[in-house]
Amino acid sequence: MIPTEEVSARRKEIEYKLKQEELTLSFIKDSLEKSDQLTKNMVAILSSFESRLMKLENSIIPVYKQTENLQRLQENVEKTLSCLDHVISYYHVAKDTEKIIKEGPTGRLEEYLNCMDKIQKAVEYFQDNNPDSPELNRVKSLFERGKESLESEFRSLMTRHTKPVPPILILDLISGDDDMEPQEEMFLEHLPEGVLHDIIRISGWLVENGRNQDFMTVYFQIRSVQLDRSIKGLKDHFRKNSSSTGVPYSPAIQNKRKDTPTKKPVKRPGESLKWGIIALCISWLGLEQSWRDDVFDIEIDAYIHCVSAFVKLAQSEYQLLTDIVPEHHQKKTFDSLIQESLDNLIMEGDNIVSAARKAIIRHDYSAVLTIFPILKHLKQMKPEFDQVLQGTAAGTKNKLPGLITSMETTGAKALEEFADNIKNDPDKEYNMPKDGTVHELTSNAILFLQQLLDFQETAGAMLASQGTDMYEACLACETSSSASSYSSEFSRRLLSTYICKVLGNLQLNLLSKSKVYEDPALSAIFLHNNYNYILKSLEKSELIQLVAVTQKTAERSYRELIEQQIQTYQRSWLKVTDYILERNLPVFQPGVKLKDKERQMIKERFKGFNDGLEELCKIQKAWAIPDMEQRDKIRRAQKTIVKETYGAFLNRYGNVPFTKNPEKYIKYQVDQVGEMIEKLFDTSA
Repeated sequence: MIPTEEVSARRKEIEYKLKQEELTLSFIKDSLEKSDQLTKNMVAILSSFESRLMKLENSIIPVYKQTENLQRLQENVEKTLSCLDHVISYYHVAKDTEKIIKEGPTGRLEEYLNCMDKIQKAVEYFQDNNPDSPELNRVKSLFERGKESLESEFRSLMTRHTKPVPPILILDLISGDDDMEPQEEMFLEHLPEGVLHDIIRISGWLVENGRNQDFMTVYFQIRSVQLDRSIKGLKDHFRKNSSSTGVPYSPAIQNKRKDTPTKKPVKRPGESLKWGIIALCISWLGLEQSWRDDVFDIEIDAYIHCVSAFVKLAQSEYQLLTDIVPEHHQKKTFDSLIQESLDNLIMEGDNIVSAARKAIIRHDYSAVLTIFPILKHLKQMKPEFDQVLQGTAAGTKNKLPGLITSMETTGAKALEEFADNIKNDPDKEYNMPKDGTVHELTSNAILFLQQLLDFQETAGAMLASQGTDMYEACLACETSSSASSYSSEFSRRLLSTYICKVLGNLQLNLLSKSKVYEDPALSAIFLHNNYNYILKSLEKSELIQLVAVTQKTAERSYRELIEQQIQTYQRSWLKVTDYILERNLPVFQPGVKLKDKERQMIKERFKGFNDGLEELCKIQKAWAIPDMEQRDKIRRAQKTIVKETYGAFLNRYGNVPFTKNPEKYIKYQVDQVGEMIEKLFDTSA
């Protein structure tokens, strides 16, 4: 059981808490009553404020709407006034700009173009809003007048400031001399910077606003004349200042030849020409040249440089054109611009081909030598030509390939006819060298072939253009070569085949010519000299390597031919040495008196030897062997044979009493015989 004291205490605690809760509840009730009263008061205030706002809104909204309408009206008035001012300004454009338009754009282009823009806008306004207005005619007339002035200014600027490029500057531009120090890439300033800026502004305005393309015609006509005059000026420069030793370059380039105390012959653009040899006289079968070769060589140099100049100047012209002419008109305008210069260049090339054809008809094959350097240079320049002419008409692009084809055909015909004429050169007795030296036919043929060394690929392409059966084997060896592109090795094979053909024809002709000589020994000397000359000439140049491409044994064959002719010549001495050979000579015993028949035989042997020796020495002294080495070799060999044979004979019969007058028959000692043979082939002896 719970004690009574604890129960009493617990009750008191509960009663105390109950009393506290009652007090709290009473406080909450009072607070709620006060809150309700405040809420009622706030609602009353808000209801009153809402009523007042409604009254205010009903009063303000009409005023706001009225004010907004007034603002809109004000804006409309301002816009109307602005439009009126803008429209009125169009009526004043003609008056404000007429003076400037009449005076022209010279010296104030930007101001003039601004006036033209104002006039154009006025024209557009009147056309759209008042097409019947007299002001429209006035501004249209002023606009056309201004446009004509701009076109006139364009023409004037182009005419006054377009000048031919000086020849010295062109030579600097195209120079490719390996001896010179590297130069920075050159750019031509065709027009002053300020003038170019004005021209670009005018052309841009005419295209965009004037819708006029006539200025493009003016542009290409003026620039076309300038391009043609530049190239002709370069050609005249060559004619006036060139010499057979080279081409005059600009002082800038000449000053860079620091290591060269004297002026060197100048190389043509892109090639090294050993052209001086052409000045030698090629006088067989109409290959007759005079000192006019030097003049003609200058013409060739001039033409080659003009080709290079055309490419460089055309490239420069296109760069200039891209700044002035609209993009979609650039190719057509450029095509028109270069036509006259290109046509003149091609026409001059055609004239060279025509002259070569006429010369070939006359058997003047030196004319083909003028085609080689030109054709070689044209082929070297063709990639640049194609790049420059990219985008031009097909007729323009095909002009250079047409000229190249024409030159190849003409050159191939000349080469083939030259080879045929080598074979068919007539045997003319009066034209044969009396001393058996090298025939003019041989020297000229070798000289002609040597000219081909600088143009191996060019000559190969010429020969390939013939398409003859002779070159099918070469073509088969070059399976990787296309019909339009021949490798360097293929060209060498073609040229080697051709050279071997010429040499073969030459050998046949020389054999035929040698029969003109009545003396077989002189015939042998003649063939020996010519074969030896051919071999030495081949060895001194690259011809021997070129021949070896298709004939590996050519050198050995010529040496064998030379040796054969030496042996043939030596047989001419048999009629001398046969007299003193041991066979058919009397056999006698020492101390035994000779019979009359034996003495007579010995006399005849001595006399026959003496007469034969004197006769041969007299005749052969007038013959010639130009090659000193060969001359000494033949003399030495013949001297050895004769001296040994005569020495043995003299040793056997010199002391035999076959005559009372031994000095009559023993006219020469062995050494004297050697001295006489030593004077062979020496007209001064």
